[in-house]
Amino acid sequence: MSHTAGDETPLSDFLDVELLLDEEDRALLSRVRAFMTREVEPVINDHWTRAEFPHDLLPGLAGLGIAGLTYDGPGCPGRGALVNGLVAMELSRIDASIGTFMGVHGGLAMGSIMLCGDDEQRARWLPAMARLELVGAFALTEPETGSAISQGLATTARRDGDGWVLNGRKKWIGNATFADLIVVWARDEDDGEVKGFVVPGDAEGLTATKQEDKIALRVVQNAEIDLVDVRVPEADRLQEARSFADTAGVLRVTRMDVAWQAAGCGRGAFEHALRYTKERQQFGRSIASFQLVQDLLVKMLANVTASATMNARASQLQDAGRLRDEHASLCKAHSTVRMRETVGWAREVLGGNGILLEHHVGRFVADAEAIYSYEGTREINTLIVGRAITGESAFV
Repeated sequence: MSHTAGDETPLSDFLDVELLLDEEDRALLSRVRAFMTREVEPVINDHWTRAEFPHDLLPGLAGLGIAGLTYDGPGCPGRGALVNGLVAMELSRIDASIGTFMGVHGGLAMGSIMLCGDDEQRARWLPAMARLELVGAFALTEPETGSAISQGLATTARRDGDGWVLNGRKKWIGNATFADLIVVWARDEDDGEVKGFVVPGDAEGLTATKQEDKIALRVVQNAEIDLVDVRVPEADRLQEARSFADTAGVLRVTRMDVAWQAAGCGRGAFEHALRYTKERQQFGRSIASFQLVQDLLVKMLANVTASATMNARASQLQDAGRLRDEHASLCKAHSTVRMRETVGWAREVLGGNGILLEHHVGRFVADAEAIYSYEGTREINTLIVGRAITGESAFV
């Protein structure tokens, strides 16, 4: 396991999933691992405690070339879904907040423009976003509507001459306190369909207020957004977003990113716990030699291995154009449940030290709670899979 050098395959890749990648993609993964280990891990606990984003790390993240990794639009890397997933796992293996930041920016915001924008819009925004010169956010969730957003979205868009007027509120919008561009989803007052709009973060009438006192993903800058008569030109409406089905197309792809983030969060907790057991001495020997400790470590390893291999197969389907909603939902539900179990065992292995940030595991335990819920709760994803296998919808 590489916890200092940052350029070797971690022991947690027990079945060598990384060997599914070609040499070029493995080299990219190695660069991401080295950056996260050397630049992020030493400073992230301090930022987590202060609930502040490490803006000084953005140039380094930009240099990795991983924003919008799967997209082949203007200025984008155009790499495969499998390497994108493994990169997402690698980010969250060190810190789930950085993994979430990149998921929001490179997955949701860039994905909305790539999948729902026209050629001009892709050319206008994607190159700068891929270089992290423009940071994006994705505003869908609202204060009163989470899982039922497809039917309950209340933010409105009213056509007014050659533009639109947006009114409403959004909540849990990652990156929104400092984003240059915010993809806002609103319901057209005329036809009742959900449409997407790219809104400058400093637009008149838009106020983003940081959400305080979170116990998870504290580095991520979530905001509540108020939109009061925000004017958006027609040129900034995503031209291929005509209904919520188009929004769901973005979420299908990014739900796989969250499944990989969950696998990474579990991996990180497992690796810290494993290292701790080798260093911690009790009764005259390392606790790694105790049967009960080894039992927990093996169960944790099985969880992170099962999640990674399931997600890898789904990402291969995505690369082949065969990924369906139920595939992504199964991966997200499974990976987050196993993650939650794994971080709990990691904290158990560390005993009282498990709640101290200096050992990192406590941060993974807390951050897992957010990953468990966003991009579709376990229950919602279960119903999506259940509908696919039974042919019966159990949604209310």
